[in-house]
Amino acid sequence: MKDSIRRAIARAADVLGAAPELAVACHVSPDGDALGSTAGLARAAAAAGKRVVASFGSPFAVSAQYGFLDLSCLVPPQDFPTAPKLMVVLDVAALDRLGELAGPAGRAEMVVVVDHHATNPGFGHLSVVDPRAAATAELVYHLIRRLGWPLDAETATALLVGIISDTGRFQYSSTAPGVLRVAARLVAAGARPEAIGQRLYEWRPFGYLQVAAAVLGRARLEDGFLWSVLYAGDGAAAGVGPEDLDLLIDDLRVAREAEVTALIKEVAGGWKVSLRSRGRVDVGVIAARHGGGGHHNAAGFNARGDLEAVVAAVREQAHD
Repeated sequence: MKDSIRRAIARAADVLGAAPELAVACHVSPDGDALGSTAGLARAAAAAGKRVVASFGSPFAVSAQYGFLDLSCLVPPQDFPTAPKLMVVLDVAALDRLGELAGPAGRAEMVVVVDHHATNPGFGHLSVVDPRAAATAELVYHLIRRLGWPLDAETATALLVGIISDTGRFQYSSTAPGVLRVAARLVAAGARPEAIGQRLYEWRPFGYLQVAAAVLGRARLEDGFLWSVLYAGDGAAAGVGPEDLDLLIDDLRVAREAEVTALIKEVAGGWKVSLRSRGRVDVGVIAARHGGGGHHNAAGFNARGDLEAVVAAVREQAHD
């Protein structure tokens, strides 16, 4: 870890340590890293005697696969403080990823941002942004340690969920020695990798299989570019909510011929595009061109207009 990041963590720890209450927010449609970081920080803060409330922007829904985490800190976005004294923003690469919680962020007396996305511009009053970190949960771990807050088994579990999610079960290129050492300490604190792995990757509603069959059946491979579409009605027909379908992209990307994979999901007003790369193509750059962001090998953006036009734009940029 760079000295500049250590200093930023120390400054953030001073701010959080002095505050009697924290308002914590993560990005809309939170993934394992966003939820794990939020639950982990909130639980550690509460154990240290802080008053904590946490939320994320609409739609306010959490997949049942994360039901084993302590998410008692979560409240709907309408119940989040409108002008918090201290707001901690986790795993959010840009202000618009907060959804309606961007309003409270704009009115907060102090905003501390903890994130690992390379596309993060460093918004907020104090930023701890380290693109070399494998997950935001890794940075949250170091922040909790700096603060000396309790790290019990449930807090460790939440943080390990974030790390396992964003390292792809420790198979992505971001899996450096440092994050493996952090993971070992979390296991020593009581986190159980086998239980986490089962809930994250082997625990889906039956309707997921029906949706996956439809999405995989629509898959198209064009000169190393693999894409498919998830229509809004697919989940509804199978009785599955959108919060249970985020990992469909991983079902698609296994094709060995795919250099870049895109899952294009129909949402209100347009499309949500999830991108994955095997390494040659920087999909973070592609997403940034469309107002989104992410990492070299995993990124996303929102789009409007014709589906074919969205596909054509990504295809062309994937081949640049």
